[in-house]
Amino acid sequence: MRVLLVSTYDLGRQPFGLASPAAWLRRAGSEVDCVDLSREPLSDETIQQAVLVAFYLPMHTATRLAAPVIDRVRIVNPDASVVAYGLYAPLNAGWLRERGVSHVLGPEAEGELVALANSHSPTPTAQLPQRGEIPRLQFIQPDRSTLLPLQRYAALQMPDGSTRTVGATDATRGCKHLCRHCPIVPVYRGAFRAIPVDVVLEDVRAQVSAGAQHISFGDPDFFNGPAHARRVVERLARECPGVSYDVTIKIEHLLKHAEMIPLLRDTGCLFVTSAVESIDPVVLERLRKGHTRADFVTAVALCRDAGVHLSPTFVPFTPWTTTTGYVELLDLLAALGLEEDVAPIQLGIRLLVTADSALLELDEIRQGVGAFDAASLTWPWRHRDPDVDHLQAEVMRRVGSLPGASRLEVFDAIDALAREVARVPRRSSRASLSRLAAPHLTEAWYCCAEPGPDIANFV
Repeated sequence: MRVLLVSTYDLGRQPFGLASPAAWLRRAGSEVDCVDLSREPLSDETIQQAVLVAFYLPMHTATRLAAPVIDRVRIVNPDASVVAYGLYAPLNAGWLRERGVSHVLGPEAEGELVALANSHSPTPTAQLPQRGEIPRLQFIQPDRSTLLPLQRYAALQMPDGSTRTVGATDATRGCKHLCRHCPIVPVYRGAFRAIPVDVVLEDVRAQVSAGAQHISFGDPDFFNGPAHARRVVERLARECPGVSYDVTIKIEHLLKHAEMIPLLRDTGCLFVTSAVESIDPVVLERLRKGHTRADFVTAVALCRDAGVHLSPTFVPFTPWTTTTGYVELLDLLAALGLEEDVAPIQLGIRLLVTADSALLELDEIRQGVGAFDAASLTWPWRHRDPDVDHLQAEVMRRVGSLPGASRLEVFDAIDALAREVARVPRRSSRASLSRLAAPHLTEAWYCCAEPGPDIANFV
């Protein structure tokens, strides 16, 4: 039984979503090919050899990029069973089935993939699990043996100009929280799963042996299980001394577990990504974020005092955005000295309303979106103020036209543009809080949105 696992894009990381099912499938006796299309081509010969072709769809961009490849697989090997799995597969189940995908699985798909592979073998040994709740898996160490070297993926850019080879893993899956715009919510519905610490550290050690100097944890919120998080980072520091890492944590959890921020620093955490999304109270309430502008400011101070960079991400363009509110966001980032901590792409992100988004609970969203667009896999919307849509488009053009500029230079260009559109005076001087360059990955992080219609320019 030969299985082909395909990833189209995973934020510049070596795909955990290929490594984990590869381990399960190989343990069950299948031959497995793994292809990451963000870094390597897929040959017709590889497609023709597969009995089962499974596409890993962890995010919106990956799903859109998969469409022409699914079509190609159907032409090159019409006898192959085509499967889609990952967070965005169940969210787009109807669209995928229309393209010829025979099985649509969720993000906890390893056991189901094994069952499907076994169903094609002469002596099936397992049945496909019952549909319904997300299965509880007995996690095992991912198998990265046939994936491309870590050096082919995004690196960590350090303030002194040096780079570090990056590995990536997950310590948990799912999320406790119910943010309306988050794609995790319709699938996990407030559930999360902790991966055993031993399994996490086995994966980390394997990547360190392969050259990783920094580990990027892909958990939606590393503090969903704070006791589990503590065990993971303490083991990491003890067993892999000198290896740094980064995590993603909600503002709400940074405040609730503030005593753990020094622990992050002491165990090698260089920066914390946090989905701040907005500083506007109306937007924060609509998105059900669970924090305020003041909470964000407090979190910045807590991280800075502990010596850990806070890397905020945003969805600054929403149906509730105003041009003056956008300038206010830029003013606050400058006042806090965060210009170098925010990836420029974050200042141009536009809210996505996806197929089963919890945003559709809001009357103003349901009444304000157009017909579902199968090309973009979204419910499209336009802002009632054309200046806001114009500003968003121009910000994205600025980001795309300044690839070699520093974050500070791009921030200044966006700031000047925003003030012109909002018809407010230009900034007279730079705040004294501006910091040195922050450590960051060389491919920008984004989750609940994508850069724009021309996604190929950004991935």
